[in-house]
Amino acid sequence: MEQFLCWKQAQGRRSRTLTDYRKVVGLFFRRHPEAWQGGGKLRAAVYSFFGESIKPATYNLRLAYLRQFFAWCVREGIFAENPLEGLKKRRDEGRVVSLDAETLQRLLTLPDRRTFAGLRDYALLLLTLDTGIRPKEAFSLLPGDVNLRSLEVYVRAESAKTGAARTLYVSPVTAEAVRKLLAARHPAWKAAVPVFCTENGTPLSASTWGDRLEMYSRRLGVKIRPYDLRHTFALTFLRNGGHALALQRMLGHVDLSMTKRYVALTQQDIREQHALASPLNALLPRRERVRKLPQPHDHGPGDKKRRR
Repeated sequence: MEQFLCWKQAQGRRSRTLTDYRKVVGLFFRRHPEAWQGGGKLRAAVYSFFGESIKPATYNLRLAYLRQFFAWCVREGIFAENPLEGLKKRRDEGRVVSLDAETLQRLLTLPDRRTFAGLRDYALLLLTLDTGIRPKEAFSLLPGDVNLRSLEVYVRAESAKTGAARTLYVSPVTAEAVRKLLAARHPAWKAAVPVFCTENGTPLSASTWGDRLEMYSRRLGVKIRPYDLRHTFALTFLRNGGHALALQRMLGHVDLSMTKRYVALTQQDIREQHALASPLNALLPRRERVRKLPQPHDHGPGDKKRRR
């Protein structure tokens, strides 16, 4: 395992990815220690492990990490074959959440901006809704990564999930909130202290941010998770006419297929888009119709007598 991780590290994999490899591979062999013997026992262990009732996203994650590990084992002569060859990913529709405008407006009123934590929460909410930045990417931002004059935020390569740097553009209201947050920092804090930190100057963690949103969720009566804000940005961006290719760059996705799945439109969105964009709207303009008028033969027997 250590040799495999060293090999992956030499390929430039980030520490988080290495941790995930250790976690998934370790879980497999803790549950199936007999799999080390290879052959039929390895294949039986694989079938048992992937036959568990798990979500498609979990299944696909395990498949990706273990497939890489077993491929390396085959090259090193540890196993004769990769037992995962032939196994395909499961279709994962993903969890896409879109928060309505009223809920978002109420959410933005909840942070107490008279406190450092409230000011930080407010600025982080605006930044996420404005750019769709991933939570951990936001936590890694340093004061030098923010250019308030040009309304830019720079996500460094070592902070980006995909390892590719990108520049995000923010609205003036977001820049103003970040400016106030930076002005509220302790004078002793250095440039190495992240923009979004605790009152003690320590980096903000995913669990802390999740707890803060949980607190706001209870007051709202609406469950909001950190990634729900990213989903909302993506869906709203498309609904307002944003281009999918631009969204791909902003979200930091490797290719467009990920963007399409991530921001899958609802059936109602598709229905509305069809009503607006169908070519038949121009080819065959819809005409107003009048109701069919009653015909003489439609009258009943009483009417016939009256006509006589």
